[in-house]
Amino acid sequence: MSGLPDGWVETTLGDVSIKKQYGYTESASLEKVGPKFLRITDIQYDFINWTAVPYCPITDSNYLKYKLEVGDVVIARTGNSTGATATIKDNVDAVFASYLIRFKINPIKVHYNYIDFLLRSFYWRSFVKSIKSGSAQGGANANDFAEFPINLPSLNEQKTIANILSSFDEKIELLREQNETLETLAQTIFKEWMSKNHDDWSYKKLSDVLEITSSKRIFYNEYVGDGIPFYRSKEIIELSTKPTISTELFITKERFSEIKNKFSVPIRGDILLTSVGTLGVPFQVRTDDNFYFKDGNLTWFKSFSDDVSSDFVYCWLKLKTTQNQLDMISIGSTQKALTIKSLKTLQIPILKNEQKRKQLYDFLKINITKINHNYSQIQSLTKTRDTLLPKLMSGQVRVN
Repeated sequence: MSGLPDGWVETTLGDVSIKKQYGYTESASLEKVGPKFLRITDIQYDFINWTAVPYCPITDSNYLKYKLEVGDVVIARTGNSTGATATIKDNVDAVFASYLIRFKINPIKVHYNYIDFLLRSFYWRSFVKSIKSGSAQGGANANDFAEFPINLPSLNEQKTIANILSSFDEKIELLREQNETLETLAQTIFKEWMSKNHDDWSYKKLSDVLEITSSKRIFYNEYVGDGIPFYRSKEIIELSTKPTISTELFITKERFSEIKNKFSVPIRGDILLTSVGTLGVPFQVRTDDNFYFKDGNLTWFKSFSDDVSSDFVYCWLKLKTTQNQLDMISIGSTQKALTIKSLKTLQIPILKNEQKRKQLYDFLKINITKINHNYSQIQSLTKTRDTLLPKLMSGQVRVN
């Protein structure tokens, strides 16, 4: 960020912070004892699912020392999560764990919403990449993060910029909440159909109603800095709950075209299933955007027969009973895995009556079409916001 507008100043994250602090080392508890215990695994670039955050038995003195307050910025300092940030915007009874660093922002110098958006920008991601060091996992320390350069307008202009960008976030959050409701509705209706009239259902092997396969192997030396997105389990898990992610790996357009012409690539409606480590997370391809994926990590469901629809298979994979089956057929002890061979043997329920089957499939299609439409809107809003963000943060676009 250079070429400052009139009235802007150059500073750093450390300079606009009252203090920086490493988190509390303690074991989390699933029992509701003590405050919430925010860990590195709970943060994915500004998103915290507080309902999944465990609790922390803690003494009063440590509670006061590590309690999170509105305006605090927490940053992950190690591993693949290095640089992931979250800004505390609401009063929450929580403390933060080791492997997180808290920057307490000085409200006289900077508005925390302005810093929040700055730490979600390309500037921050580039900065983190430049300072990350160490072992294969890598990481950074508080002093490293404190050197992040910031171009700062007046406090009033900061608030105006943050309000403009927040308007996008509010619409995105509304659409995300709608999708959660639609997902819950689909699962509820699906379970009701499954629980009624057991005689209406028959079972077939999964391999009889769709094709189960994987991708062609992509080698390490084929990764490039830009091109066609290349997904692993990590990205698919994120995409299963978020419309957009920050892609880390790519392959060339030429390599993608070669694979597409000789073999095939995922298309809209295909399903990818995480098959190593975190098992059984399904992702239904929502768009026609090009991407490829890592063999072994993910299993590919495609070419659905008339007996099943992609929407039906997707909802069925998310059922608790199906998840239990996936766990039972997995192999390995230290790291579990699903094989194509074992997945082919799974029994999937099929409605015998064609009219009833069509009724259920039509409902699921309408529901998931709404979800995908919302995802498209979220992507559009996100793209507009992210295009506007650096222009506002650099002063290229000024606000009154």
